[in-house]
Amino acid sequence: MTQTRQIGLAIAVLVAIAASYGLGRHYGHSDTGTKSGRHVLYYVDPMHPAYKSDKPGIAPDCGMRLEPVYAEDLGNAPPFSSLTQLPQGAVSIDGATQRLLGIRLANVEKSSGTRTVRVVGRVVPEDTGVYRINSGVDGFIRETYHDSVGTRVKKDQKLASYYSPEFLAVSSGFLAASEHVPGSVGTDGSRTVPFPGALSKQGVSSLQGYTDRLRNLGMSDVQIKRMAENHELPGSIDVVAPADGFILARNITPGQHFERDMEFYRIADLGRVWVVAEVYAQEAPYLHPGGQARVTLSEEGRQLPAHITDSLPQSEAGGGSVKLRLEVNNPKFILRPDMLVDVELPVHLPAGVTVPVDALVDSGVRTRVYVEHGEGVFEPRDVETGWRYGERVEIRKGVQPGERVVVAATFLVDSESRLKSSAPARAPTRTTDSPADTSGHVAAGKAVIDPNCGMPVDPAKAAASGNTLAYQGSTYYFCSKKCKEKYQNDSAGTASKQASGR
Repeated sequence: MTQTRQIGLAIAVLVAIAASYGLGRHYGHSDTGTKSGRHVLYYVDPMHPAYKSDKPGIAPDCGMRLEPVYAEDLGNAPPFSSLTQLPQGAVSIDGATQRLLGIRLANVEKSSGTRTVRVVGRVVPEDTGVYRINSGVDGFIRETYHDSVGTRVKKDQKLASYYSPEFLAVSSGFLAASEHVPGSVGTDGSRTVPFPGALSKQGVSSLQGYTDRLRNLGMSDVQIKRMAENHELPGSIDVVAPADGFILARNITPGQHFERDMEFYRIADLGRVWVVAEVYAQEAPYLHPGGQARVTLSEEGRQLPAHITDSLPQSEAGGGSVKLRLEVNNPKFILRPDMLVDVELPVHLPAGVTVPVDALVDSGVRTRVYVEHGEGVFEPRDVETGWRYGERVEIRKGVQPGERVVVAATFLVDSESRLKSSAPARAPTRTTDSPADTSGHVAAGKAVIDPNCGMPVDPAKAAASGNTLAYQGSTYYFCSKKCKEKYQNDSAGTASKQASGR
């Protein structure tokens, strides 16, 4: 009796273990589908959706967790790898995989109207309002007067005085000539002769010559006039402001010795200034001379009207941008040199078909977009671009309003399209325009596609450099040794996975 009970107990334990194991396998394999109430068809690598597995796990290439694909999500969409009767280079991606990859679409639109370009500008003095005071002789500075940088000065205001012996002889000649010329003294030191005559003309000519020499040495008209009226040699030469403005640079101090051509001061009239703004080269054709603009001082919240000058925009080194010059009236001198301001430039764009900039795949040789050709099918199209503004670009040829293009994960769609289009050159293939011999060589000058990078390859050059590979009955041609080795390694890895049932 005891032995019978022991046998029965052992059988019960085995049944319980078997039931527990079967239940565990059931929940472990289809846990995701059961909990969600949906049926899992297979699992895909989120970075390489072409890889499929019938059970969950880790992706062999990127190390990420495999994502489930549900039957309810697929609906009537064609399978990912099915390209039967599709346009050349088109790819088919089901709805579930699109969500995994983050693919988004946007409409092709027809846009026009006025846009506003917002850039940062820098204030610079107008070059016709900048005055440089230079020395015409050697000497030394005696005194300076209220001449700090940034100080506002008036025309003929005395800034400094200096001594130079070169003025003595010329000043003496000027005084002697002025005594023999009757008449009143003008504002520039010249005289008006009441009774013209041969002698008077000769005297006036001599006086004018001395006046010009004094100016050339650096004496102002104010001091020349004062010397003519007082008939006295000046003890020093005055440096005066040539116009109303602000001192931008000061290069002298009292007691300093200087040489000929040294710059004493640089003064600028800031009643009207320039604002230099840098814009993209593709926007420049729509910004015309005389066009209106607005300058804003962000810290003060003040706005000033401006207009584009007639000057030619200056291209920046390296290309891609140009500098525009704006004229701004500055009556209260709130704009100072090197100040940064916000600039708004209205741009009148012609009507055109546009797509988001993210839709473009630019290889440098050609530009393409991926257009929705049907449910889950994306067709590559070469396009010709026009103006660009903000996040949109004009498409002059290639798409029509109302179509939809890929604007997110575009590079993934492009990679899949290029892989599907890169069919290897097969040894036995023969065509009338691309003959091949039995050794698998393609005729010289007929390009094939590198299966690794998708670039066109001259088969003759690839064969001569040893960049060919015979694999599974086909001959592959590569543009470089690096592409050949990468494809060879990837192919070996794929074969190993298939053999192991992964």
